[in-house]
Amino acid sequence: MKCRHCHAEVTLKLIDLGASPPSNAYLTKGALLAAEKSYPLTVFTCTNCWLVQTQDHADAAELFAHDYAYFSSTSTSWLAHAAAYVDAMIARFGLDSSSHVVEVASNDGYLLQHVAARGIPCLGVEPTASTAAAARAKGIPVVEDFFGVELATRLVADGHAADLTAANNVLAHVPDINDFAAGFAVLLKPTGVATFEFPHLLKLIAEAQFDTIYHEHFSYLSLTAVSAIFAANGLQVFDVEEVSTHGGSLRVFAQRADSATHPVTAAVARMLATEVDAGMTTAAYYENFQARADTIKDALVRFLLDAKRDGRSVGAYGAAAKGNTVLNYAGIRPDLLPWVVDRSPGKQGRFMPGSRIPIVDEDHLKAMRPDYVIILPWNLRSEIVEQLAYIRDWGGRFVTAIPEIAVT
Repeated sequence: MKCRHCHAEVTLKLIDLGASPPSNAYLTKGALLAAEKSYPLTVFTCTNCWLVQTQDHADAAELFAHDYAYFSSTSTSWLAHAAAYVDAMIARFGLDSSSHVVEVASNDGYLLQHVAARGIPCLGVEPTASTAAAARAKGIPVVEDFFGVELATRLVADGHAADLTAANNVLAHVPDINDFAAGFAVLLKPTGVATFEFPHLLKLIAEAQFDTIYHEHFSYLSLTAVSAIFAANGLQVFDVEEVSTHGGSLRVFAQRADSATHPVTAAVARMLATEVDAGMTTAAYYENFQARADTIKDALVRFLLDAKRDGRSVGAYGAAAKGNTVLNYAGIRPDLLPWVVDRSPGKQGRFMPGSRIPIVDEDHLKAMRPDYVIILPWNLRSEIVEQLAYIRDWGGRFVTAIPEIAVT
């Protein structure tokens, strides 16, 4: 296997999660009669550039199909995060009606709606038809395509050179990370700024967040790796911030390396030093992750078996991609977890890929009154606990599995 960035030979295995279907390939009732297509889910670390990456099997066009089921606006906390981001970028970079903002992976318009509301021209780039249609319904113009140098060149020719580009939780999703990064160097105006948010590999390893691993995430990112990738593709990192989303993420600010109008802040050197001090540029850092994931998996299965033995009822909340990773790796099926609630109408009435657990609406939870509700998207725990606080009325309790089983 060759590294997708530096093309060095990659042999250091981080984790093997067996085989599973794409994490957002939710099943219709009719699809239950057919076999699912599954792919190995194995992750390796490049010891040359320290990019952590999946062994490729699934094609991006299949993973991000026309009926893609993830809609960003489902989460109220994520909407608030997007609104705060827009306010901060306008204040910091002086954006106004003469500026142009482009978001890559704009999903259902969750972020650009706030840009448009401030009277700033904007454009979304989104390859999935279902979410692009939702954004257009909000009045957001969207180019329905995958991003890279070719599309960036066309956008600039069409007058869409950007003062600001946003790319939230997409850098990990691209198979050709070099072409993707180089596209921003093309799309930005000479003084433009590109921001990227992604789950921080440091947090993933430290807190055993193995459920963040699924086929749509081709890469698992540190600032060390991202800085090298950007430098090789015409971008310079000039600032970095830690944000709390997705269990701990980085927001990286980059500019065109050929203009470099923004001074590099001390935060960049500090974060790079933090990663080195943690051992992220050593092979030893990545060597016991499998065992830690197996401990979590075994504890979750044991909890479900004990609940079944004791006559305790269990349901789950959040038909999230990370939940599918856990359920499929642990071999959990409807006999141990009979249903999962999700707020997204596009998921309700379908079934979780691999595990084939039914996805239901919140009324089902209220009718069943389970003893335990397992929160699969644990990164949204506070939001979900507040939303479902009424389960306390019948003695219900919340459960999360990562980084360890917690019942509250």
